Amino acid sequence: MAQTKTTALIAAALALGVSAPAAAQHRSSWNPTLDSVKQPVVQRTDYVIDVASSGSGVSDRELHRLVEWFDSLRLGYGDRVSVDTGSYDDARGRQDIAGVAAEYGLLLSQGAPISAGSVQPGSIRVIVSRSIASVPGCPDWSEAPELGNRSTTGSNYGCAVNSNLAAMIADPADLVLGQSGSVAVDSATSNKAVDAYRRRVPTGYSGEVKSETSKGGK
Repeated sequence: MAQTKTTALIAAALALGVSAPAAAQHRSSWNPTLDSVKQPVVQRTDYVIDVASSGSGVSDRELHRLVEWFDSLRLGYGDRVSVDTGSYDDARGRQDIAGVAAEYGLLLSQGAPISAGSVQPGSIRVIVSRSIASVPGCPDWSEAPELGNRSTTGSNYGCAVNSNLAAMIADPADLVLGQSGSVAVDSATSNKAVDAYRRRVPTGYSGEVKSETSKGGK
């Protein structure tokens, strides 16, 4: 009787071993929900440059070199500019770099990502972080002919919407963390639009309404 149980257990184990890969393959290609498997993936690249600073500010020559570097990167909205001053604080140099970034419509981000090597004394490291969003594996029509009557969504499900979202979003980093709103609410700011609407003179109206008569003139 013990031998019979052992044989049954071995047979069950062999059956599970054979069916496990098939089940895993089935689960990877079977999506009974309305959640798309293909999701946007955000990749970030950090560009680094070190500019000389005397402690009392960045020279015009170094600022011009920084401008040329920004132009070569085509710096714009969605990019994040941060400054790493190393173990010392160079407030004047940070302010000069912030002025250059402001010409591109950007503010300095709080903190700085970790970069290779340490910042040498007398220099400031400027880091531009750029994120790109894409949806790997789209389009994917590999399972379309095999769907048949299965209760599952296709392999290409969600590719169009998520690819358009990844292509149109202004700041791809928002797909990861989003934007944190302000804790304080200023009612005066929120009422500016309503006040401007109420004060606006209706289009086509200038002065008093002219009086008209049906009598013909001489």
